[in-house]
Amino acid sequence: MGAEIIMGPFAWFKWQALFVEWPVFLEGFVMTIALSILALLLSLVLGILFGVLGTAQYRPLRWLNRVYVEFIQNTPLVIQIFFLYHALPHWGLMLPVFTVGVLGIGFYHGAYIAEVVRAGILAVSKGQHEAAYSQGFSYWQAMRYIILPQAKRMAYPPLTNQAVSLIKNTSVMAMVAGGDLMYQADSWASANLYYGPAYIITGLLYLSLCFPLATYARRMERRLEVSL
Repeated sequence: MGAEIIMGPFAWFKWQALFVEWPVFLEGFVMTIALSILALLLSLVLGILFGVLGTAQYRPLRWLNRVYVEFIQNTPLVIQIFFLYHALPHWGLMLPVFTVGVLGIGFYHGAYIAEVVRAGILAVSKGQHEAAYSQGFSYWQAMRYIILPQAKRMAYPPLTNQAVSLIKNTSVMAMVAGGDLMYQADSWASANLYYGPAYIITGLLYLSLCFPLATYARRMERRLEVSL
Protein backbone atom coordinates (compact mmCIF):
# COMPACT_ATOMS: atom_id res chain seq x y z
CA MET A 1 0.00 0.00 0.00
CA GLY A 2 2.80 2.39 0.90
CA ALA A 3 4.59 1.68 -2.37
CA GLU A 4 1.41 2.45 -4.32
CA ILE A 5 1.11 5.82 -2.60
CA ILE A 6 4.75 6.64 -3.29
CA MET A 7 4.74 5.51 -6.93
CA GLY A 8 1.04 5.69 -7.87
CA PRO A 9 -0.74 8.25 -10.09
CA PHE A 10 -0.97 10.67 -7.15
CA ALA A 11 2.58 10.28 -5.84
CA TRP A 12 3.93 13.26 -3.91
CA PHE A 13 6.80 13.93 -6.30
CA LYS A 14 4.24 14.45 -9.07
CA TRP A 15 2.49 17.08 -7.00
CA GLN A 16 5.82 18.73 -6.33
CA ALA A 17 6.48 18.91 -10.07
CA LEU A 18 3.06 20.48 -10.60
CA PHE A 19 3.66 23.14 -7.94
CA VAL A 20 7.04 24.00 -9.47
CA GLU A 21 5.43 24.47 -12.90
CA TRP A 22 2.25 26.07 -11.56
CA PRO A 23 2.52 29.12 -13.91
CA VAL A 24 1.61 26.82 -16.82
CA PHE A 25 -1.77 26.12 -15.22
CA LEU A 26 -2.20 29.74 -14.18
CA GLU A 27 -1.68 30.87 -17.76
CA GLY A 28 -4.38 28.47 -18.95
CA PHE A 29 -6.70 29.55 -16.14
CA VAL A 30 -6.39 33.22 -17.11
CA MET A 31 -6.96 32.32 -20.76
CA THR A 32 -10.09 30.37 -19.83
CA ILE A 33 -11.46 33.33 -17.85
CA ALA A 34 -10.82 35.74 -20.73
CA LEU A 35 -12.34 33.34 -23.26
CA SER A 36 -15.37 32.78 -21.04
CA ILE A 37 -16.04 36.49 -20.52
CA LEU A 38 -15.84 37.43 -24.20
CA ALA A 39 -17.80 34.39 -25.37
CA LEU A 40 -20.48 35.10 -22.76
CA LEU A 41 -20.80 38.71 -23.90
CA LEU A 42 -21.18 37.58 -27.51
CA SER A 43 -23.70 34.89 -26.56
CA LEU A 44 -25.78 37.41 -24.59
CA VAL A 45 -25.93 39.81 -27.54
CA LEU A 46 -26.90 37.02 -29.93
CA GLY A 47 -29.27 35.43 -27.43
CA ILE A 48 -31.19 38.65 -26.76
CA LEU A 49 -31.33 39.52 -30.47
CA PHE A 50 -32.54 36.11 -31.65
CA GLY A 51 -34.75 35.68 -28.60
CA VAL A 52 -36.60 38.86 -29.54
CA LEU A 53 -36.76 37.74 -33.18
CA GLY A 54 -38.32 34.49 -32.01
CA THR A 55 -41.35 36.40 -30.74
CA ALA A 56 -41.53 38.93 -33.58
CA GLN A 57 -44.79 39.65 -35.37
CA TYR A 58 -43.29 38.92 -38.79
CA ARG A 59 -42.92 35.25 -39.69
CA PRO A 60 -39.60 35.61 -41.62
CA LEU A 61 -37.98 36.96 -38.44
CA ARG A 62 -39.27 33.99 -36.45
CA TRP A 63 -37.95 31.66 -39.16
CA LEU A 64 -34.54 33.32 -38.86
CA ASN A 65 -34.61 32.54 -35.15
CA ARG A 66 -35.52 28.89 -35.74
CA VAL A 67 -32.82 28.37 -38.40
CA TYR A 68 -30.11 29.72 -36.10
CA VAL A 69 -31.32 27.92 -32.97
CA GLU A 70 -32.02 24.54 -34.60
CA PHE A 71 -28.78 24.45 -36.56
CA ILE A 72 -26.58 25.37 -33.59
CA GLN A 73 -28.37 23.23 -31.01
CA ASN A 74 -28.45 20.14 -33.23
CA THR A 75 -24.78 20.08 -34.23
CA PRO A 76 -21.95 19.35 -31.77
CA LEU A 77 -19.86 22.24 -30.51
CA VAL A 78 -16.69 20.33 -31.39
CA ILE A 79 -17.69 20.22 -35.07
CA GLN A 80 -18.48 23.94 -35.07
CA ILE A 81 -15.07 24.72 -33.56
CA PHE A 82 -13.32 22.46 -36.05
CA PHE A 83 -15.16 24.17 -38.91
CA LEU A 84 -14.00 27.62 -37.81
CA TYR A 85 -10.44 26.42 -37.20
CA HIS A 86 -9.89 24.11 -40.18
CA ALA A 87 -12.44 25.00 -42.88
CA LEU A 88 -12.30 28.80 -42.95
CA PRO A 89 -8.56 28.91 -43.85
CA HIS A 90 -9.41 27.06 -47.08
CA TRP A 91 -11.64 30.01 -47.98
CA GLY A 92 -8.90 32.53 -47.23
CA LEU A 93 -10.04 33.41 -43.71
CA MET A 94 -7.60 32.37 -41.00
CA LEU A 95 -8.65 33.42 -37.51
CA PRO A 96 -6.49 33.39 -34.37
CA VAL A 97 -7.34 30.40 -32.21
CA PHE A 98 -8.58 32.67 -29.41
CA THR A 99 -11.00 34.35 -31.83
CA VAL A 100 -12.16 30.91 -32.99
CA GLY A 101 -12.97 30.06 -29.38
CA VAL A 102 -14.86 33.28 -28.71
CA LEU A 103 -16.91 32.98 -31.92
CA GLY A 104 -17.53 29.25 -31.70
CA ILE A 105 -18.52 29.13 -28.04
CA GLY A 106 -20.33 32.47 -28.23
CA PHE A 107 -22.48 31.44 -31.21
CA TYR A 108 -23.16 28.03 -29.64
CA HIS A 109 -24.44 29.34 -26.34
CA GLY A 110 -26.17 32.26 -28.03
CA ALA A 111 -28.65 29.74 -29.45
CA TYR A 112 -29.47 28.41 -26.00
CA ILE A 113 -29.73 31.88 -24.50
CA ALA A 114 -32.07 32.85 -27.35
CA GLU A 115 -34.46 30.15 -26.19
CA VAL A 116 -34.19 31.36 -22.60
CA VAL A 117 -34.95 34.93 -23.67
CA ARG A 118 -37.81 33.82 -25.92
CA ALA A 119 -39.35 31.82 -23.07
CA GLY A 120 -38.98 34.81 -20.74
CA ILE A 121 -40.73 37.09 -23.24
CA LEU A 122 -43.57 34.61 -23.73
CA ALA A 123 -43.98 34.39 -19.95
CA VAL A 124 -44.87 38.10 -19.82
CA SER A 125 -48.60 38.61 -19.95
CA LYS A 126 -50.08 39.63 -23.32
CA GLY A 127 -51.77 42.48 -21.51
CA GLN A 128 -48.36 44.10 -21.07
CA HIS A 129 -47.83 44.01 -24.84
CA GLU A 130 -51.25 45.46 -25.50
CA ALA A 131 -50.78 48.19 -22.90
CA ALA A 132 -47.47 49.18 -24.50
CA TYR A 133 -49.00 49.34 -27.99
CA SER A 134 -51.94 51.35 -26.69
CA GLN A 135 -49.47 53.95 -25.41
CA GLY A 136 -47.97 54.32 -28.88
CA PHE A 137 -44.88 52.13 -28.40
CA SER A 138 -43.53 50.32 -31.43
CA TYR A 139 -42.70 46.60 -31.16
CA TRP A 140 -39.02 47.30 -30.51
CA GLN A 141 -39.78 50.09 -28.03
CA ALA A 142 -42.18 47.83 -26.16
CA MET A 143 -39.49 45.15 -26.00
CA ARG A 144 -36.85 47.55 -24.76
CA TYR A 145 -38.82 49.46 -22.14
CA ILE A 146 -41.65 47.13 -21.07
CA ILE A 147 -41.21 43.46 -21.96
CA LEU A 148 -37.49 42.70 -21.59
CA PRO A 149 -37.17 44.33 -18.14
CA GLN A 150 -39.90 41.96 -16.94
CA ALA A 151 -38.61 38.94 -18.86
CA LYS A 152 -35.07 39.23 -17.49
CA ARG A 153 -36.32 38.45 -13.99
CA MET A 154 -37.59 35.07 -15.18
CA ALA A 155 -34.51 34.47 -17.30
CA TYR A 156 -31.79 35.12 -14.69
CA PRO A 157 -31.55 31.56 -13.25
CA PRO A 158 -31.32 29.74 -16.61
CA LEU A 159 -28.96 32.41 -17.93
CA THR A 160 -26.64 31.78 -15.00
CA ASN A 161 -26.76 28.05 -15.71
CA GLN A 162 -25.82 28.82 -19.31
CA ALA A 163 -22.80 30.75 -18.04
CA VAL A 164 -21.72 27.68 -16.06
CA SER A 165 -22.07 25.46 -19.13
CA LEU A 166 -20.16 27.97 -21.22
CA ILE A 167 -17.20 27.97 -18.84
CA LYS A 168 -17.02 24.17 -18.92
CA ASN A 169 -17.36 24.10 -22.70
CA THR A 170 -14.24 26.22 -23.11
CA SER A 171 -12.40 22.92 -22.55
CA VAL A 172 -13.15 21.94 -26.18
CA MET A 173 -10.47 24.43 -27.21
CA ALA A 174 -7.90 21.88 -26.04
CA MET A 175 -8.63 20.01 -29.28
CA VAL A 176 -7.30 22.90 -31.37
CA ALA A 177 -4.41 23.96 -29.10
CA GLY A 178 -6.42 26.87 -27.72
CA GLY A 179 -4.10 27.65 -24.82
CA ASP A 180 -6.95 27.30 -22.34
CA LEU A 181 -6.78 25.54 -18.97
CA MET A 182 -7.67 22.11 -20.35
CA TYR A 183 -5.09 22.39 -23.12
CA GLN A 184 -2.34 23.40 -20.69
CA ALA A 185 -3.28 20.55 -18.35
CA ASP A 186 -3.28 18.01 -21.19
CA SER A 187 0.06 19.25 -22.53
CA TRP A 188 1.74 19.24 -19.12
CA ALA A 189 0.32 15.84 -18.18
CA SER A 190 1.33 14.28 -21.50
CA ALA A 191 4.87 15.68 -21.30
CA ASN A 192 5.43 14.44 -17.74
CA LEU A 193 2.97 11.52 -17.58
CA TYR A 194 1.63 13.01 -14.34
CA TYR A 195 -2.06 12.80 -15.21
CA GLY A 196 -3.51 12.46 -11.70
CA PRO A 197 -2.40 15.78 -10.19
CA ALA A 198 -2.92 17.65 -13.47
CA TYR A 199 -6.57 16.67 -13.82
CA ILE A 200 -7.39 17.08 -10.13
CA ILE A 201 -6.04 20.64 -10.11
CA THR A 202 -7.78 21.39 -13.40
CA GLY A 203 -11.09 20.12 -12.05
CA LEU A 204 -10.72 22.23 -8.91
CA LEU A 205 -9.97 25.35 -10.96
CA TYR A 206 -13.08 24.80 -13.08
CA LEU A 207 -15.03 24.21 -9.86
CA SER A 208 -13.79 27.52 -8.46
CA LEU A 209 -15.36 29.29 -11.46
CA CYS A 210 -18.56 27.28 -11.84
CA PHE A 211 -19.64 26.57 -8.26
CA PRO A 212 -20.29 30.22 -7.26
CA LEU A 213 -22.38 30.75 -10.40
CA ALA A 214 -24.33 27.53 -9.85
CA THR A 215 -24.99 28.51 -6.24
CA TYR A 216 -26.16 31.95 -7.34
CA ALA A 217 -28.53 30.35 -9.88
CA ARG A 218 -30.10 28.15 -7.19
CA ARG A 219 -30.63 31.16 -4.93
CA MET A 220 -32.25 33.08 -7.76
CA GLU A 221 -34.58 30.16 -8.45
CA ARG A 222 -35.62 30.00 -4.80
CA ARG A 223 -36.27 33.75 -4.70
CA LEU A 224 -38.33 33.47 -7.87
CA GLU A 225 -40.40 30.63 -6.41
CA VAL A 226 -41.08 32.63 -3.25
CA SER A 227 -42.08 35.76 -5.17
CA LEU A 228 -44.43 33.78 -7.39
